[in-house]
Amino acid sequence: MKYLLVLIAALLSGCTGIPDGVTAINGFEINRYMGTWYEIARLDHRFERGLNNISATYTLREDGGVNVLNKGWNQADGKWDQAEGKAYFVEQPDKGRLKVSFFGPFYGGYNIIDLDKKDYAYSMVTGPDKSYLWILSRTRQLPKATLDALIEKAKQLGFATDKLIFVNQD
Repeated sequence: MKYLLVLIAALLSGCTGIPDGVTAINGFEINRYMGTWYEIARLDHRFERGLNNISATYTLREDGGVNVLNKGWNQADGKWDQAEGKAYFVEQPDKGRLKVSFFGPFYGGYNIIDLDKKDYAYSMVTGPDKSYLWILSRTRQLPKATLDALIEKAKQLGFATDKLIFVNQD
């Protein structure tokens, strides 16, 4: 039983990791990251499939964590889908590594691998492996040069940028 608990703990903590060869940003300021971010591009996952106008809104929690509200327009159903979660730092609070949960005790990695540190206008995030990638912006569109640079960086890091889905933000 003891070994089973250790194995389960190891598996759960592995979901909060960061992909090999990828590093999270330093000099992160959580207060500046709060607010709404629009999803510009992502790699496909079933939990966002069929959604447009996707956004994530972050607010501080009293316990030092972050409330997360993800929402997107489900065209087929004609309604907004949303998920509420919470996030906490994995390392020190000036490093862009958090763990986020939408389902009880199960956490996944939220690793900020690029960030406009001057204005906090865009961000690039990955999960525990390279099948997760999001490009986020404070506005519904990013300048082409900025988007192209983020995609090129993701490609150099080994992400399947040819499979990116560009989100309709209308």
